[in-house]
Amino acid sequence: MAGVLVALDLMIGAAALASAWFWWAASRHRVRRISRHEALDAADINRLVTALNRSQILNSRAALATACAALAATIRIALDVVLQL
Repeated sequence: MAGVLVALDLMIGAAALASAWFWWAASRHRVRRISRHEALDAADINRLVTALNRSQILNSRAALATACAALAATIRIALDVVLQL
């Protein structure tokens, strides 16, 4: 049973690290600012949409990794409580 608990602990750590990396990756790219006097063209709109899409994909991956870490932590705590009974 100790091996299962160690595996859950490692899974929690890995999921938390993956979540942190995905959110860091989502926040590291900045969109180029334009002047209010500059006309928006198709390339500008394409850059905005691409940046938003990439950020949304990375944020959804980070949220999934966080949910996996929370689920593994809940299972780990539940197993610890059951073993102490």
